[in-house]
Amino acid sequence: MKIAPSFSADSPLVVDGKAAAQKVLSEVRQRVELEGFRPGLAVILVGSDPASAVYVRNKSVQAEACGFLSRQYDLSEETPEEHLLSLITKLNGDPEIHGILVQLPLPRHIDASKVIQAIHPLKDVDGFHYMNVGHLATGSVSDALIPCTPSGALVLIHQVLGNNLSGKHAVIVGRSNIVGKPMASLLLQQNCTVTIVHSHTPDPAAIARQADILIAAVGVPKLITADWIKPGAVVIDVGINRIDSDGKSRLVGDVDYEAALTRAFAVTPVPGGVGPMTIALLMRNTLDAGLRIRRKNAKC
Repeated sequence: MKIAPSFSADSPLVVDGKAAAQKVLSEVRQRVELEGFRPGLAVILVGSDPASAVYVRNKSVQAEACGFLSRQYDLSEETPEEHLLSLITKLNGDPEIHGILVQLPLPRHIDASKVIQAIHPLKDVDGFHYMNVGHLATGSVSDALIPCTPSGALVLIHQVLGNNLSGKHAVIVGRSNIVGKPMASLLLQQNCTVTIVHSHTPDPAAIARQADILIAAVGVPKLITADWIKPGAVVIDVGINRIDSDGKSRLVGDVDYEAALTRAFAVTPVPGGVGPMTIALLMRNTLDAGLRIRRKNAKC
């Protein structure tokens, strides 16, 4: 077990998500070669949102770099919901495709929940299908495809604190289905004491100050100031927010990064922290999904 050194405000640890992601991707490529198996990932983009287009392109590029079959479907903003559902049904039955990802958000006329639940749970590499959510919540992790962002955040937490998180108090700021809730389930299975604070929590800063592990996932730029952080805490910043500063646009997290460096033992930067891990864990999920489908088909 890795034991973190004593806290020193003079030498906070900046957690390098890019390096950690490259390690995960390298392991995925090695497993693909070892298995002699080519997973297939289909990524669907509806509309022309610039940020979504960048995310989708990055996912497709990484899939090809890992040796996957990569297919990208770019659909217009006006695409009918029925057309999207029909495409998903087709991909569910495609033997070359083992992972299906629909980039969110979707246009308002499309029911995102209906779309997510239409993806076969074995190909749901985002981990959002009710079946995967249920497996995770009940501790059946080996049967689940786990959402990529919380899974990647957990890898970074282990990198800093080692594998034994038992007894750590983890506070999660945000209760989304994409990050907050699955993150809580993962940390509970690591024997952490878990608290979720949200918009209706009285004095969330007071609760956050109790955290050995503080995870910010609300989408509010620099919400978490030094006053929220217990000295020596590990701070995981999931937020990615674009702000205008001095006439220029830049990315910041939900944590006031410079302030966090004065209090925390370790902090993930934005960009370069959790973000790269999300794509790396998507690749790992796709490989895992493909191997599970292959084993299932072998038994038939």
